[in-house]
Amino acid sequence: MKETNKTFLWEEMTWPELEAYLKTVDTVILPCGAIEQHGPHLPVDVDYYDAKYMAYKVAEACQEPKPLVIPPIPFGVSYHHDDFKGTLSVSNDALSRFVYDLGMSLAKNGIKKIIILNGHGDNAPTLNYAAQMINRDAKIFVCVDTGETSDVDLYKLIDTPNDIHAGEIETSTTLALRPEMVQMDKAVNATLKFGSKFLDYDDERGVSWYVRTNKISESGVMGDATKATVEKGEKMWELMIHHMVNLVESIKNTPLDDLYQKRY
Repeated sequence: MKETNKTFLWEEMTWPELEAYLKTVDTVILPCGAIEQHGPHLPVDVDYYDAKYMAYKVAEACQEPKPLVIPPIPFGVSYHHDDFKGTLSVSNDALSRFVYDLGMSLAKNGIKKIIILNGHGDNAPTLNYAAQMINRDAKIFVCVDTGETSDVDLYKLIDTPNDIHAGEIETSTTLALRPEMVQMDKAVNATLKFGSKFLDYDDERGVSWYVRTNKISESGVMGDATKATVEKGEKMWELMIHHMVNLVESIKNTPLDDLYQKRY
């Protein structure tokens, strides 16, 4: 990833610089990813790299004062990929406790709004739980975006149903950023079909359910990676960053009291 001078990176500031910056902005982006198998054609860092990249690009595109970005969490809840080598997983309890402790520490620093940018779908239940507990105990605003701001647009750009892991979407987004890391000659079509539409991952009436990946995919791919293109990936990044910027700006520019239901 090409680095530039990013004044919004928490870890690159001194404590006096942070003290001054925190007087101008009360919003932080917390990227969270995973290190896990992404089929035979993509590196295991996709979720971590993409969450970090998107957090940087979103902060860069925001108006001054820009939201702070803290160092990304690289590991996630990935037990369902354990049958594929290279996957590193932590428990739901470990991740939720870590995020909770981090959120409480951010609150002590004066942060009033935490936007968790989640790059790994199966982190969502755990991160939402942690967000609830931070809100309960620190009384600050916490939200989790796992693609809700842009997934509806992404699925309009692809042909593959149930494209949720290392398929048309993730292969395209990786081609757009790091084509040298994609082995397209090893890309496969592993389109999923289930016995009930309520199990479809992209159905608006679908339910949340869980399964070990090797039960439904021999390759680890869930989707059709062969349909991926650079052009699709570039459009996807444009959409994802645009919608996430709108979310962050909306939260950043709204007083904390106004984010909650007003008392009458």
